[in-house]
Amino acid sequence: MNCLSTPRVRTVLDRLHAAADLDEDRPHPRPDAGASAQERADLLADAYMPISARGGDLLYALVRASRPARVVEFGTSFGISTLYLAAAVADNGAGHVVTTELSAAKVTAARANLTEAGLADAVTVLAGDALATLAGEPGPIGLLLLDGWKELCLPVLRLLEDRLAPGALVVADDVSFPTMAPYLEYVRDPAAGYVSVEFPVGDGMEISCRA
Repeated sequence: MNCLSTPRVRTVLDRLHAAADLDEDRPHPRPDAGASAQERADLLADAYMPISARGGDLLYALVRASRPARVVEFGTSFGISTLYLAAAVADNGAGHVVTTELSAAKVTAARANLTEAGLADAVTVLAGDALATLAGEPGPIGLLLLDGWKELCLPVLRLLEDRLAPGALVVADDVSFPTMAPYLEYVRDPAAGYVSVEFPVGDGMEISCRA
């Protein structure tokens, strides 16, 4: 069974990907260098910043294969990546997705998209700063997706690291961005305890296994 191909889910994903493609060609305001994460989230509340469709398919396959009981996502945005994660959990017949988003407008939109796709029951959407909303997140976490503000990916990983299950997968998106350099240096250092490889999809995804 693959609910990604069902009309209810496919319609929502196709609409969101089409909107995201149009959004890429639209100029967006540039946050000031010293802007806080909340200020950036508010300024870019209508910007999609999505995972690619191919990246979504990869996430779906990883969740289907690893069958995690708990999936955690940093950076919901409009819920495109969340839909792929939720579809995989639903098709596995077990598990739950917890995702967190700083923009209140995007939280509302993501919840509506998940409901429209019939996948809301598979997901809990947390509103607020991930370093706060995920601080009490219980383990074991079987798959962690890092797709929020890039300079926060490493702090979020370090926050949740002691709750990762043995063999857990950590997936980071947009690893070609210069701001991901500290994260990549960390997960590619064998002393950190990961087996890590870059996957050539979109702007690059790093897939790290908690070894």
